[in-house]
Amino acid sequence: MDYLISRDDVDADKIGILGICGWGGLAINAAAVDTRVKATVASTMYDMTRVTANGYFDKEDSSAARKAKKEAMNAQRIKDFKSGTYELGGGVPEKLPDDAPQFVKDYHAYYKTPRGYHQRSLNSNGGWNKTSFLSFINAKLLAYAGEIESAVMVLHGEKAHSRYFGEDAFRMLKGDNKELVIVPGASHCDLYDGGWKGAIPFDRIEAFYRKYLK
Repeated sequence: MDYLISRDDVDADKIGILGICGWGGLAINAAAVDTRVKATVASTMYDMTRVTANGYFDKEDSSAARKAKKEAMNAQRIKDFKSGTYELGGGVPEKLPDDAPQFVKDYHAYYKTPRGYHQRSLNSNGGWNKTSFLSFINAKLLAYAGEIESAVMVLHGEKAHSRYFGEDAFRMLKGDNKELVIVPGASHCDLYDGGWKGAIPFDRIEAFYRKYLK
């Protein structure tokens, strides 16, 4: 997530933020708490608290499922304490299974190829700590999104598996300075680096910031 501050007048509260994927949800959350933010773009966003607590498409939205996750992560905390290190959960697999969902294939095509691979990237390699998402289960990232008075653009691909996060977040927003932009034919990862194929509407984003960062 980037804070874009006017260099001409840093005291003018001309702050715009841009968050991609998980950082998209965090960007909306930041706008809800930081009144200096005047324009927010949440691109191809995830609601990390929702997907952690409920699973994809809310298929694990039950107390039993959440208890199982919490038990596993808390047991892992003991293991990590004893070992003196953090065990990683594994990133995008090196070899895709035949029945991999399309969005996993999209992640593989990004994180495991020169498009997005980096030796220090967690998703490209060993993944995040197994316990890193424990606190997300007990939180509501977008709890006060409806109180954001500043401008917000929610940007998503038409074919993104994560599109429901963005559309549900947009429904929470209020005011005529909120925009929902759906990019025809684009997947989740197309909005990571899809400028080369015209998937990222840079002109629309620029116009949004110019309008609200006056």
